[in-house]
Order: sequence, then structure tokens, then C-alpha cells
Amino acid sequence: MILFSKYLVPKGYSGMAIFPFIFVNDKQLSKNRVFVNHEKIHLQQQIELLVFPFYVWYGLEFLIKLYTYRNWHLAYKNISFEREAYTHEMDLEYLKHRGFWRFLKYLRNHEF
Repeated sequence: MILFSKYLVPKGYSGMAIFPFIFVNDKQLSKNRVFVNHEKIHLQQQIELLVFPFYVWYGLEFLIKLYTYRNWHLAYKNISFEREAYTHEMDLEYLKHRGFWRFLKYLRNHEF
């Protein structure tokens, strides 16, 4: 389910997935199939990690990447969950053939 909220989406971002919802700060984004697919990939990641551990892992990985890169945007873009979602957001069939815990492939250090 896609919900509109100017206040839940952090400044500088267009949307975010919090199982089972996708929050957007612009109603037009709900019609953007690539954007929605990106967020659906995150929902699948959250399901695989039983939701709460996803957020812990995401936060810890972000902090490690922030320490490594010393740059907020670069740290965010290099989180394994984000790398998977950005890599496959244009493949609207990706979730139909995606392997279980596929985000693990993106843990290796490669700048996005």
C-alpha cells in the first residue's frame, strides 16, 4: 500500500518503505513504476529479515559505510540493500525471479 506523507519521509528523500507500506512525499511518485519497484525490493528485503532485524542491519551498515566513506550520500548509496534496489529498480520483473537474501551479493565493497 502506498501512502502520502510530507512528514514521515526524511528531508532529501522521495520515499521509503516501512513494512507493509511505501511512504511518498509526492503523490505523483505512486505512479512511477521504477520508484515503486525500488521500494518493493526493500519490502521484500524486510520480509526476508523479519522486518525489525532489517532496520538494525540497515542502520549498522549505514554507520559502517559512513565511517568508511565519510560522506552521507556515498554511505547511503553503498548500503547493500540500496545497491540491490538501485541496480534492479528498472527490472520490473526482478522480484519474480529474485533469489532469497539476494542483497548479500551486494555486501562486497564496490562504490555505487
